[in-house]
Amino acid sequence: GQRGGGASAAMAAAPRWRERLFALYFISHIPITALIDLQPLLPAGIAPRALTDLLQQYATSFRDPLMLQPPEWFKAFIYCEAFLQLPFFPIAAYAFLKGGCRWIRTPAIIYSTHVATTLFAILAHILFHDFSKAEHAGPQTLRERLALLSIYLPYLLIPLLLLFTMLCNPHYKHVEKRKRK
Repeated sequence: GQRGGGASAAMAAAPRWRERLFALYFISHIPITALIDLQPLLPAGIAPRALTDLLQQYATSFRDPLMLQPPEWFKAFIYCEAFLQLPFFPIAAYAFLKGGCRWIRTPAIIYSTHVATTLFAILAHILFHDFSKAEHAGPQTLRERLALLSIYLPYLLIPLLLLFTMLCNPHYKHVEKRKRK
């Protein structure tokens, strides 16, 4: 960073550590979404065996029946991930890698609000749903519920940090006035 320039210049600077975190989040989200998360939407036998095995291993280890037999509401969230979020990931990754891109503010607010809303529903389901009649093993004990929760939690916390940054950081709050010619 630069020394000097006063407190106002430092206040209005883009938060670089957060931008790097957001870039990493969006870059890592691309293969996770494309290779794992979208599998429940595909017809059986389309995804490569190695990827279906990976999903099966994850779902068994963390007792996540949502990914093996998603209820319709969860499938709707996967469609949102496929058609709204996935196209946004490379755009957001670019903006946050480049740094200081004020134009990402509104799309990032829309994205983070949307994702936080879906995650609240998913986390509530994990915490409170009775999985005892599920075809695929779901979490039964509090420990199993918290283990599964820990997998989903970063996808709530990072979007909330993104939302907070876009709303509260002076760099992103400040909208440049265009000069009239």
